[in-house]
Amino acid sequence: MGLLPVSGAALRADARVREAARGIGARYGVDYTDDDAVTALLTERRRSLEREQRRPAAYLGLLTLMAGMFLPFGIPLSPVLDAHLFAVLGAAGGLTVVGVALLVHARAQWKHALRNGPLAGYREVLGVAHAHGIPLAHIPPWLEGRTNGGGGRGAAPIPTYPPVEPAPATPSGSATASSAPTAASVAVPPKPWAVSHYEQTADAGGWHDEVGCLLVLAGAGGATWAVTVGTGVGYAALLLVPVAIWIWLAGRRQGREKSELREEALKYVKELEAAQAAGARVPELSPQLRALLDGDH
Repeated sequence: MGLLPVSGAALRADARVREAARGIGARYGVDYTDDDAVTALLTERRRSLEREQRRPAAYLGLLTLMAGMFLPFGIPLSPVLDAHLFAVLGAAGGLTVVGVALLVHARAQWKHALRNGPLAGYREVLGVAHAHGIPLAHIPPWLEGRTNGGGGRGAAPIPTYPPVEPAPATPSGSATASSAPTAASVAVPPKPWAVSHYEQTADAGGWHDEVGCLLVLAGAGGATWAVTVGTGVGYAALLLVPVAIWIWLAGRRQGREKSELREEALKYVKELEAAQAAGARVPELSPQLRALLDGDH
């Protein structure tokens, strides 16, 4: 799974969150403060949800719905169908109803698997942690029932609880202070300049190919008009062709730069994963880094 929404060390660092997480875990039979157990849970549940989305009922429902929707369009093309118009329309309506019912059933099964069981408990833990001021580094879209890059609340959003006052700091000399590393004692690696630059430029660009093609077409159209009409003014449009080439080259250069910055950003995310595994409290990732983890960039 890579980077978790929050590490077990961060949950254990606040006694109130630790007890709440253990209480929730007792209901579902999962230790949500154990990173290995949570990683195994998320990996298994994600695969299970993907299988739910590929159930035969979903595919059959889609095919049946398409058959019901497109069957009436074949009536003008077939004398046999035209001769039995009302029967064909009835069959189309029946297929549409059955297709919708199968899709709704498949969707309901997927939602049930997403909203119930240990995943529901883990979302509760994340909600409690957020209410206590513990940052959630990255919430995978599938965990809330969202598509990659999709907005909104999703089918199973992280629950929201009223904010809680931070816990008082434990004196370093207190007998109750733990000698084990806490989430606050493990440093988060600093963000390199290349990663900050990637965050600024990840959503930029993407227009060079389109503009270049438009300029080439404009140049070719101007030259064609000059040849057809017999005026030399249209040949000036050919000057747009080298401009288009320059734009393409600039886009290619920007693409290489973004690819290099993307590699640096991936390397930084790997460092965050290692720091989290060591007990660091990883801050909430930027939208660009979250999109990178979700595979959108």
